[in-house]
Amino acid sequence: MVWVPLGPPKTDCLTLLRTPAHNRPKMSLEWLVAWSWSLDGLRDCIATGIQSVRDCDSTAVVTVACLLVLFVWYCYHVGREQPRPYVSVNSLMQGADANGLQNGYVYCQSPECVRCAHNEGLNQKLYHNLQEYAKRYSWSGMGRIHKGIREQGRYLNSRPSIQKPEVFFLPDLPTTPYFARDAQKHDVELLERNFQTILCEFETLYRAFSNCSLPQGWKMNSTPSGEWVTFYLVNQGVCVPRNCRKCPRTYRLLGSLRTCIGNNVFGNACISVLSPGTVITEHYGPTNIRIRCHLGLKTPSGCELVVGGEPQCWAEGRCLLFDDSFLHTAFHEGSAEDGPRVVFMVDLWHPNVAAAERQALDFIFAPGR
Repeated sequence: MVWVPLGPPKTDCLTLLRTPAHNRPKMSLEWLVAWSWSLDGLRDCIATGIQSVRDCDSTAVVTVACLLVLFVWYCYHVGREQPRPYVSVNSLMQGADANGLQNGYVYCQSPECVRCAHNEGLNQKLYHNLQEYAKRYSWSGMGRIHKGIREQGRYLNSRPSIQKPEVFFLPDLPTTPYFARDAQKHDVELLERNFQTILCEFETLYRAFSNCSLPQGWKMNSTPSGEWVTFYLVNQGVCVPRNCRKCPRTYRLLGSLRTCIGNNVFGNACISVLSPGTVITEHYGPTNIRIRCHLGLKTPSGCELVVGGEPQCWAEGRCLLFDDSFLHTAFHEGSAEDGPRVVFMVDLWHPNVAAAERQALDFIFAPGR
């Protein structure tokens, strides 16, 4: 609202300066009178507003006050919950040494680990990667991946407790704790034919344990009891050259597998050793897009794998396929004379993930992206 003073015409400062000197006292008087009228009007306006508030119903005033308080609180809350800057995918995909325990499984509690970092910007980054892939190639066949990224929070939080992948859930995949050997028949048969080759390279590696507690290249994992050590050839999609040189034939074998996940962070290949008396606490894997394959190298009695509440036993020279996004555990209850339980573990694609989806997932979850 603009207040227009009543009475004598308004005289501004510029007009006053242009007025001859002998007329300035008169003009100054007119100017002050005009401002006096303006101040009186402003005072009347304020008084009218105060009276209007006084005349308002008290309930309406209280309602407006409450809404104002809620608005101030909302602004404060939003200001505090600004999204944190998400780190680069390169840093998200690198692992770290385990030093914590959460939900019954080892977590490194490092912001650099894709499995352990619950970063608020991760889904946004994944969606950006999907858009970049679609622009380079095509949106064709990306429906499930797009749906999975868009509704990732709902999938990960509302899944039944028996299957709850911790990083990425691809919807509409058949769900089962264990898979038949025919699910990836070519790769299963290839691994089993090369059982002796892998076993010989493991035995050469394992001789080094007589010289020191944990030889170079081996990783100690936290467990409630016993010892669980792993020797990675591929760790979260990244080749470990020093280890691969110690197992050259096993490493070359990985290149012959048709469905081995080797180009994204969900792909691993390692030798896993459980000493007698070891229990691996129940935990979930990071995704349902893969099948975890265990080729039994040494399987003494008293060893068992439980996935989704269903127990299975390993057998030497045979592959066991399971979905590690289900709640699972493993243990070795044998005696010291039985020796360790040893398996060669490799991650294969879930058979119902289409070729176009595999290519896109390799791009979205690439280790260096």
